[in-house]
Amino acid sequence: MATLNFLKAQNLKGDLFGGLTAGIVALPLALAFGIQAFSGVTDPSASSLGALAGLVGATFLGFFASLFGGTHSQISGPTGPMTVITASLIGGVWASSGGSLSTVLVTMSLSGLFCGLFQILFGVLKIGKYVRYIPYPVLSGFMSGIGVIIILQQIYPIVGLKAPVKVLDMLINYPSALAGGISFTALLLGIGTILIIWLLPKLTKTVPATLVALIAMTVLSLFLNLNDSLIIGTIPSGLPMPFFAKSNIDLAGIDWASALKAAIAPGLTLACLGSIDTLLTSVVADNITKTKHNSNKELIGQGIGNAVAGLFCGISGAGATMRTVVNVKSGGRTQLSGMVHALLLLSILLGLGSLVKFVPLSVLAGILITVGAGIIDIRGFKDLLKVDRSDAFVLVAVFLVTVFLDLLTAVAIGMVAACVLFMKNFGDLIEKSEELDHIKAQDEESPWDDDALIPESIKERVCIIHLSGPLFFGSVTKFNDMIASVPKESDIVIIRMKKVAYIDQSGLYAIESAVHDLHEKNKELYFSMVMGQPMQSFKSINLVPDVVPEDHVFDTFKDCADFLSRNI
Repeated sequence: MATLNFLKAQNLKGDLFGGLTAGIVALPLALAFGIQAFSGVTDPSASSLGALAGLVGATFLGFFASLFGGTHSQISGPTGPMTVITASLIGGVWASSGGSLSTVLVTMSLSGLFCGLFQILFGVLKIGKYVRYIPYPVLSGFMSGIGVIIILQQIYPIVGLKAPVKVLDMLINYPSALAGGISFTALLLGIGTILIIWLLPKLTKTVPATLVALIAMTVLSLFLNLNDSLIIGTIPSGLPMPFFAKSNIDLAGIDWASALKAAIAPGLTLACLGSIDTLLTSVVADNITKTKHNSNKELIGQGIGNAVAGLFCGISGAGATMRTVVNVKSGGRTQLSGMVHALLLLSILLGLGSLVKFVPLSVLAGILITVGAGIIDIRGFKDLLKVDRSDAFVLVAVFLVTVFLDLLTAVAIGMVAACVLFMKNFGDLIEKSEELDHIKAQDEESPWDDDALIPESIKERVCIIHLSGPLFFGSVTKFNDMIASVPKESDIVIIRMKKVAYIDQSGLYAIESAVHDLHEKNKELYFSMVMGQPMQSFKSINLVPDVVPEDHVFDTFKDCADFLSRNI
């Protein structure tokens, strides 16, 4: 069976340890995201239902996405972007149904099924490859917006309060909510959680800081006599059942037409966001393990996992970057590690749920605040005044629309704006640039024939990369493939840029990442004929001269060849 080709003895130990470690890290996050998803439900059982939904989602998605997916070491489960959408859906259904838990659970399950079916369709239609064309400012603004939403949602439970569903309500109602009284004990536990997660890695990284914070603060809370409303409560144990077989769901009282209508649009939104989230994590896993994922197979695996999770009342999820990195760093190399992680969570569902009921909600809020802070792209905001104004505009616009309007709308607006502004910027450059005329004249003779100027004595050590056309979000993947293909024996890399008249933020960060990657491999890097706008961009983020010395940037390729002949 093709799906079992990962069962290899040489990977077994690493996969077992990596999966167990990832499962330990995933436990508090699954609980926290599940409870966040039910934040708009005011029923006393909301916390335990949410925790159960988070564990079920992490278990089934984690197992089936690994079994059928196309990324060797990826760990899947509930994530920030997916939970924000699910929380909005559940809060809206709870309000519109007059507080019907049965309607909430059925609609959530249907949205998970639709999410999975859409993702399977995406994989069959082979559209996974198009995720690579999302510009960096769009991703940066989108992820930062998600991070801010997560933090805003947690400023309520960290002080023992129930959070509203809408962001504006969170901001407007917070002063009056505080005036009604807060739990300083809950706040103490939440702040303690945050401090442990941020400070423990400075002392040791041998144990997951999130798990240490969860256990330490929960044990402390046992001596503080917390009110039952401030803890998770009992999670039903036993084998999960499909939503249509659950005893706490009254199928007869469901308006199926309304439930289906309410679930389709969120299902499509979850599928789109989950696909983006997953494939970005797949790229991270590839970079660490030096492997190549199958994006369309990965989408099919994610679709199967989310569909099964939805069927069993679990919240939808995606490939999780932090958990995947933990898995890889702990030795996980094949899909088996993801299944081991899921089986550990299943063991908790089958009998260890009673140990989780004492976990304070403010501790989970503290965990999610650190998750939200980690999602915010500090680098993108730090460089706002350094990068091209059009890229800065797109990033800020996507960020604001994500936080205050809608996630998919934010991505759509960002993509359209990025494409229009790119065409305008490049068109303006073509009209004004005298350098382009110079390049055309050169190309009429021989575009790259002067590669032969490299001295024969070092030719075997030199790898020359020829870049043609603008380096922007649409060409970054090809550039990364060129960098990845640099031979191991080449310790000198020359990037020829005489045909690159324009570089956007995606291309700029791709160049910066490539420079660091090549330096880590002890390769010397040189640039030849960097034109005006790209050079200005290099200097704006101090890539030149802080990372690449100015004497490694040459006006002509001949100057570069002469330098090498004199100094190598």
